[in-house]
Amino acid sequence: MDLVDAEVFLGVVHRQWRAVLACVVGAAILGLLYILATVPLYTSKFSVLIDRDNSQLVEQLSSIGATGDNEPWVLSQVELLRSETMALAVVDKLDLSNDPDFTETEGSLVSSLVRTLGSIANVSQWFVSEEATDEAALRRQMAGDTLLANLAVERVGRTYVLEISYASPSPELASKIANAIGEAYLVDKLNSRYDATRRAGDWLQDRIAELRQKALDSDLAVQKFRSANGLVAAGSTLVTDQQLSELNSALIMAQSNTAMARARLQRIEQIIASNQTDAIVTDVLSSSISNELRQKYLDASKRETEIAARLGESHVQAVRLRSEMAEYKRLMFEELNRIAESYRSDLEVAEAREKALSDRVSESSVVSASANETKVQLRELEREADSYRNLYQTFLQRYQEAVQQQSFPVTEARVISRALPARLPTYPRKALVIVLFCFLGALAGCGVAAVREFRDRFFRTGDQVRDVLGLEFLGNAPLVTGNQAVPLADIEDPHMVRKISAVSNYVIDHPFSAFAETLRSAKLSADLSLVGKPCKVIGIVSTLPGEGKSTIAVNFAELLASQGSRTILVDGDLRNPGATRALARHARAGLIEVLLEGADARSLLVRNPQTGLSFLPTIIRHRVPHSSDLLASSTMVGVLNSLSRDVDYIVVDLAPLGPVVDARAIASHIDAFVFVTEWGRTARRVVRQILSTETNVRSKCLGVILNKVDMTRMKLYRAYGSSEYYYSRYTDYYQEKA
Repeated sequence: MDLVDAEVFLGVVHRQWRAVLACVVGAAILGLLYILATVPLYTSKFSVLIDRDNSQLVEQLSSIGATGDNEPWVLSQVELLRSETMALAVVDKLDLSNDPDFTETEGSLVSSLVRTLGSIANVSQWFVSEEATDEAALRRQMAGDTLLANLAVERVGRTYVLEISYASPSPELASKIANAIGEAYLVDKLNSRYDATRRAGDWLQDRIAELRQKALDSDLAVQKFRSANGLVAAGSTLVTDQQLSELNSALIMAQSNTAMARARLQRIEQIIASNQTDAIVTDVLSSSISNELRQKYLDASKRETEIAARLGESHVQAVRLRSEMAEYKRLMFEELNRIAESYRSDLEVAEAREKALSDRVSESSVVSASANETKVQLRELEREADSYRNLYQTFLQRYQEAVQQQSFPVTEARVISRALPARLPTYPRKALVIVLFCFLGALAGCGVAAVREFRDRFFRTGDQVRDVLGLEFLGNAPLVTGNQAVPLADIEDPHMVRKISAVSNYVIDHPFSAFAETLRSAKLSADLSLVGKPCKVIGIVSTLPGEGKSTIAVNFAELLASQGSRTILVDGDLRNPGATRALARHARAGLIEVLLEGADARSLLVRNPQTGLSFLPTIIRHRVPHSSDLLASSTMVGVLNSLSRDVDYIVVDLAPLGPVVDARAIASHIDAFVFVTEWGRTARRVVRQILSTETNVRSKCLGVILNKVDMTRMKLYRAYGSSEYYYSRYTDYYQEKA
């Protein structure tokens, strides 16, 4: 399918290239005229770099800072350069509204015409009085509009470089305006920065006063809350918390002393209860009385042991010593009881002190818990006070920076290159204009070619015949011309053919032509389709008059006769006998006399002695309204039967199928039809409709001959790979050129 489509496309290009070329040439001429009529414009460029590192005031004045996406910001700078404010600033600076070089040379003839038509179309200006119009303001506005119309601002790639271009018929004026726009942009950046800093300073000053008051109020609220709730602080800690901590420490010490006193008392009471003389406590060792009594007890015990060992235990001295020892022991335990009483007194004192401290700790804990609940509100007030204090310090610092920025203006744009007068015009671009016009001309040519192809509703190739009609294509009959009479023997004999044009004898004069080959194809098709019939009756028909069917009929009959076949040509077109005019204008009677008056058909035949062709003419002396009835009559059948006894072919030249019904009337008596269609003149739809209604003709149709083919133009319709293409490649070897 792609190959077929490509072939069709190439075929269209082959046929319509002249129309496309004509459109391209016309468009190129229009392009040249446009170039000649257009005022050349010179463009000057001014480049500026947006250097955002020079100043970061916005980021310094705002805790949010700049966004990461700089694309909208750069595009905003582009729109600023294109704004009406910048244009009017340049107009005022250079006084362009009163500059004749600017007002008279800006724009070409076409643009001036467009502006004039626009002013006429502006209905709102029709009713404005001249007194109410400020002429100076109007000129200023028009100058600004003209400046914007010729101004172009572009971003260079993804960089921060902006390129300002201005086009003007004057290169000096273009460079001057481009430089003025760049300078106006830099001044505008300085002014906008100063205004922004000044507005920020004023705003910060108001906020600083407000924050100062709020910071004072919040600090005062903290102090009042402390006083109202007794939250006295010692450094960073409340006094109640500090007292509670000290009381807890004293209570722990008191509990330790009480435990120690209780342990000493229990120990000494254990010694007294067990009557242990050798067990001592620390205070006994430090007591001189206890040590002296113990020494005496030990001395008495030593002597008692010696005396008892020497004199016996019953000795008086031994008894006395034992009595002393008992007294010493009693005195020792009395001393221990006295020490125990001292320990008991110390324990009571320690327990009393511990209880007092415990009570005070309990009281302080209640007070501290209440103070901690109040401290929650205190901390909230302190945080609020700290926030206002920090904000106040921050805004005060930013205000000082803003004041410094006002005295040190820095712009975030700087000049890269200034505009210079251009040496060559940048508009119109002659090569581009020519190419564009040629491209548009090619498009227009393609449109014209498409329209011509769409409107081509005629038969051009054999493939169209097969696809549209579903009939066999017999061949192309080239367009032939000839006005010279054909000399024949005995030309004065009334029974001899008298040809008035060489066209009627073309197949005899050019036996190797494509015309003759097409008629041979028709004969072959008839022979193959009508096998076994002793006489073949073949009708030659067409859709409309003037398609050359009579010429085809005469030459077809001559071809059959020249090949030795006994052939009779009958002019069956009772309305317009074209074959009779070509062969026998001198005849006095013909087919009508046979049908109406019963004349002998054989006696009325005229002959061509060169080929042996017999011809039954039709002589019209007056119009015959019932020609179809005559052709469908039994008399006509008898005529055909009578003529077919001694011949091989009867060729009947019939009337066209479209205007009259004669061919339909005789169709049942015709063995086969050859359909003739004029190449490039007869619409395919008409032929298809005629054949769809004439079923008898279609069913007996041997095929279609395309007549009057322009072989030079026919080459344009031969698609590569088609039968016509291969046919045309080899016809020159076997056929003579027409």
